[in-house]
Amino acid sequence: MKAVVITSPGGPEVLQLHQVDDPQIKDDEVLIKVAATAINRADTIQRQGKYPPPKGASEYLGLECSGTVEAVGSRVSRWKIGDQVCALLSGGGYAEKVAVPEAQVLPVPQGISLTDAAAFPEVACTVWSTIFMTSRLSPGETLLVHGGSSGIGTFAIQIAQHIGIRVFITAGSKEKLEACRDLGADVCINYKTEDFVARVKEETDGKGVDVILDCLGASYFQRNLDSLNFDGRLFIIGMMGGTKTEMNLPTLFAKRLTVQAAGLRYRTAENKAAIVNEVEKNVWPAIAAGKVKPIVYKVFPFSEAADAHKLIESSQHIGKILLVPS
Repeated sequence: MKAVVITSPGGPEVLQLHQVDDPQIKDDEVLIKVAATAINRADTIQRQGKYPPPKGASEYLGLECSGTVEAVGSRVSRWKIGDQVCALLSGGGYAEKVAVPEAQVLPVPQGISLTDAAAFPEVACTVWSTIFMTSRLSPGETLLVHGGSSGIGTFAIQIAQHIGIRVFITAGSKEKLEACRDLGADVCINYKTEDFVARVKEETDGKGVDVILDCLGASYFQRNLDSLNFDGRLFIIGMMGGTKTEMNLPTLFAKRLTVQAAGLRYRTAENKAAIVNEVEKNVWPAIAAGKVKPIVYKVFPFSEAADAHKLIESSQHIGKILLVPS
C-alpha cells in the first residue's frame, strides 16, 4: 500500500508518499481500506518528532479515518467485510489501509458521505469525553470554546447548541467569527481586539461561564480561571500557548474551580472503547438529525500532505482539512 511517511523530523516538506507493507490485523481488529483521513494539530507535532505514537500503534500519521472494511479478525463480531465505517485511531490514517480495534470503529452517520465521515471521530470523541463526560456540561449552562473556528471548535459549537448550552467562542478574524455565528455560537469574541475575560463577564452579568474548552494552555491559564463562574470547570486539551505558567491559587478556592486536562491518543483501549460507545449513543443521532454537520474546509490528496500541513499550521482554515488516497 501507499502511505505518507515522515522521512525525518522537520517541517511539512519531510512528508513523502512511499510504498510500504500492508498492516496485519489482530484477532480483535478490522482492516479498513481508507477513503479519507483528517489533519489534526497533533500530526504536525508528531512530524516534528515531539509526539511519538503509543507503543504498538502504527508509525504513520493520522488519528481518524473513514473507509470500507476489507478484513476482520477472528474475534470481531459487529463488523463485516464491505461495511462503510469511520474510526478513532492511535495512528495510521495517512495510509491506504489501517488496522483498528473493533471497539474504536463507528458506522458512517446517516446522511453523511463516506469522505466527510472522516471529519468526525477525533473531534467528537475529544469534545464528548472532555466537557460532557468529564466536566459534566449540562443543558442551561454556558461554554467558552477557544479556537471556535477549528475542527474541535466548529464541532463543539454545534453539539453544545443542540444540547441547550449557551456558547461563547474566541477567534481571530471577522470571517471566522461569522462562521462560528452561523454555526450557532451565541457570543463571538475577537481575541485580537477584545479582552475575552471582560466580554465574558459583561455577557454573564459578572458571573463568568460554567465550562471552558481550551487549546492554548499556559498563555490563557489565569485568564481562563478569571472567566469562570462559581463551580466552573476548565478543561485543557492543548498547549499551543506554552506549557508552564503561574496561577493565583486563591482564585481556585474562592470560586471552587476545577482544572482538568486530557488527550485521547494515550488512553487505554478500554477507555477509548467507552468513549466511542458514548459518542455513538449521544452524538451520532444528532448528526443523523442534521443538527451537527461536518465542516470541511479543503480536501487534499495524500501526495499533497505537505501542503495540508502548511495550511493547518497557518491557521487560515475553518473546520477540518481532509486527506484522501491519491
